[in-house]
Amino acid sequence: METFDVLIVGAGLSGVGAAVHLRTDCPDRSYVILEGREAIGGTWDIFRYPGIRSDSDMYTLGYAFKPWTEAKAIADGPSILRYIRETAKDYGVEEHIRFGHKVRRASWSSEAAAWTVEAERADGSVAEIRCNFLFLCGGYYSYEGGYSPDFPGADRFAGPIVHPQAWPEDLDYAGKRVVVIGSGATAVTLVPEMAKSAAHVTMLQRSPTYVVSRPAEDRFANWLREKLPARLAYGLIRWRNVLFGMWFFRLARNKPEQVKSRIIGMVREQLGSDYDVETHFTPRYNPWDQRLCLVPDADLFDAIRSGSAEVVTDHVETFTETGIRLKSGRELAADIIVTATGLNLEVMNGVALQVDGQAVEPARTYSYKGMMYSGVPNLASAFGYTNASWTLKCDLTCDYVCRLLNHMKATGLRQATPRLGSEEMAEEPWLDFSSGYVQRSIDRFPKQGSQAPWKLHQNYALDLLNLRYSRLEDGVMEFSNPPRPAERPARAA
Repeated sequence: METFDVLIVGAGLSGVGAAVHLRTDCPDRSYVILEGREAIGGTWDIFRYPGIRSDSDMYTLGYAFKPWTEAKAIADGPSILRYIRETAKDYGVEEHIRFGHKVRRASWSSEAAAWTVEAERADGSVAEIRCNFLFLCGGYYSYEGGYSPDFPGADRFAGPIVHPQAWPEDLDYAGKRVVVIGSGATAVTLVPEMAKSAAHVTMLQRSPTYVVSRPAEDRFANWLREKLPARLAYGLIRWRNVLFGMWFFRLARNKPEQVKSRIIGMVREQLGSDYDVETHFTPRYNPWDQRLCLVPDADLFDAIRSGSAEVVTDHVETFTETGIRLKSGRELAADIIVTATGLNLEVMNGVALQVDGQAVEPARTYSYKGMMYSGVPNLASAFGYTNASWTLKCDLTCDYVCRLLNHMKATGLRQATPRLGSEEMAEEPWLDFSSGYVQRSIDRFPKQGSQAPWKLHQNYALDLLNLRYSRLEDGVMEFSNPPRPAERPARAA
């Protein structure tokens, strides 16, 4: 059986970043990346719908070690995919990837201080690989397909019904009437892009989402990159954006009505005083109870003003042969219906875990520092922020994992396990988000506690201190060195 020091699951944004951190900070450690699909890129290779782009700026969504150099800060999907693949090539990650290896199970043996990982190959055969440390970097949603409610009458609709996660390459929507069901990041991306050539696009939502316009290009950032070395300019812009994001999130938490009023006011400035902003762009929840939707250069608002797109806030009664009938009685004519209705979340990359023969039930574990799990040795997962760019937290997670690996090597220890103490601690959900895609699955996820290190901060500055500079031996992380079989004392006769 092949053995590696570290096994990374997933060759997307997080997995490629993890490999670069290992190469840089743990150059003497062997590693392999198992990727279930046949391509690098994860999310940015899977999603092919029109207009696919980031909903965070690339100065924070990009890696800390590789400056983003393109003009657009709000980048399109192909540009982000190119960036990930360039990173994999430039840092020699490609040669460590094994495609067509979908990790299904992993079993930890304290006696061997190793995980035995089972990966299903494309031909149905199973590969077994052993590693000392397992790093889950496969994201948080299922690649098998997105979430679509069971809409009444869906089988009656004469045209195609498409989910953005499975976008057909040959879908021709030019001159067609399109209804996009949803109000999240995917919907607000699709609507203005499809409106460029469709006859008309309707965004049908049950309830509004906070939508904020931002320039696609950061003029100050582009100016600064002309004046300073690339890495210095990138670092300064990154920190500016991080600090602004932290300030804005804190303001939204402390003064929600003030922030809500300002966001709604900006929408009114875009759409005019005669537009029904109250119905279509005024959510019932406070800012950052769900993720804000970012639209570059006000493209969604431009499409609405031009008449090529509209927003309808109502509930589906039934699909019909020619469109959708709403509970208000209105009928929306459609040639194509797009169900931008969310994702199916997947716990721990869908990997079934065992520790010393006992199955791990994720919902019965607590998250340690937002990356490891109580009672589960030598395993971490890359999981980004909900209120900021994904990669910010993943970079810090990689820093911590490398510190942990180097500490174990320096001390001759082979096992690191977060252990819950006897102290009483309130249980909190893994994600404090009211979004439907979270609420549908949150009961299957690990919990977080009410105090450190079991508490998720959702704060980059605090995590920077806690993950990059804090003591590894904090009284919660248990380091051990289980004796190898040959070292065990003989039983008395």
